[in-house]
Amino acid sequence: MNFDRMTQRATARAAASSPSRKIAIAAGAAGLLLAWGLAVHRRARQAEAGNPPLGRFITVDGVRLHVLDRGHGPAVVLLHGDGSMIQDFVTSGIVDRLAERHRVIVFDRPGYGYSQRPRTRVWTASAQAELFRRALKMLGVERPIVVGHSWGTLPAIDLALQHPDEVEALVLLAGHYYPRMQLDAALMSPPALPLIGDVMRYTISPVLGRLLARKIITMLFAPAPIPWHFEKDFPVEMALRPSQIRAAAEESGLLLPINASDRTRYSALKLPVAILAGSDDRLVDTYEQSQRLHDELPQSTFQIAPNVGHMIHQTAPDLVVAAIERVTLRNPASFTR
Repeated sequence: MNFDRMTQRATARAAASSPSRKIAIAAGAAGLLLAWGLAVHRRARQAEAGNPPLGRFITVDGVRLHVLDRGHGPAVVLLHGDGSMIQDFVTSGIVDRLAERHRVIVFDRPGYGYSQRPRTRVWTASAQAELFRRALKMLGVERPIVVGHSWGTLPAIDLALQHPDEVEALVLLAGHYYPRMQLDAALMSPPALPLIGDVMRYTISPVLGRLLARKIITMLFAPAPIPWHFEKDFPVEMALRPSQIRAAAEESGLLLPINASDRTRYSALKLPVAILAGSDDRLVDTYEQSQRLHDELPQSTFQIAPNVGHMIHQTAPDLVVAAIERVTLRNPASFTR
């Protein structure tokens, strides 16, 4: 009898304490997530303190853009790929070389580097193209040669499609132009989701990014080694900030629908187009994407860089600079005011 009473009392105490225990566990987990998020935020601010802006800021349609503006002569605009920033082109040496004979404009695309990416808009390639068009007008740039790498080829193409009289020529590097399901894009997209994505970006995503960064960068450059100047000067920690993770995740999710809608419009491109890609690109199929685009555009040229991967501008900068110079000579009237 006494044993039964003791059992009943123990059960009652356990039942009474269960809600409070759950609340305590939930509060502890929330506190841990908050502390983790604050640590991620602090590390992001440290990355920015160690990598101050290289250029200046302009505000276009309510969006603050970070832009590097160097040199004089025929205008060349450089648009980086998904997950990257201005430093990608700077560390390649292309900016300094082009600035000897060109006015070189390099943007941090929305959400990357020091450029804003307001959540009130869906930053499709078309939306970015219009933003860059307005920015170029503010900078007094007319009929530039627009160079895009990887995801950056999409707003470059859209700019030429939407405003064909305002672009002199396109130079497209290792682009993804036609729809194809890619596992890496699907895996990178979740941090863009509402709520759960915010939690991921301030907790697990930066940690996974640091663990996988070396492997991903090696894959992007393969079969070539990672250049010493990239290892030394490209700020990987800037790419692991929550804001930049969101931008990269959103663009990974947008790739397939953009390719599906844009592929029917490529034939409208009538300006000179130089297409370049690496023979051994492990991220984008060169023949399925770049070769196919070249076949569709009779006025285009196509070069394959042997033994080069996705980062063609880093591994074969001579080839890229030569392609830009060729379209400049073909269109010598391409000057800024």
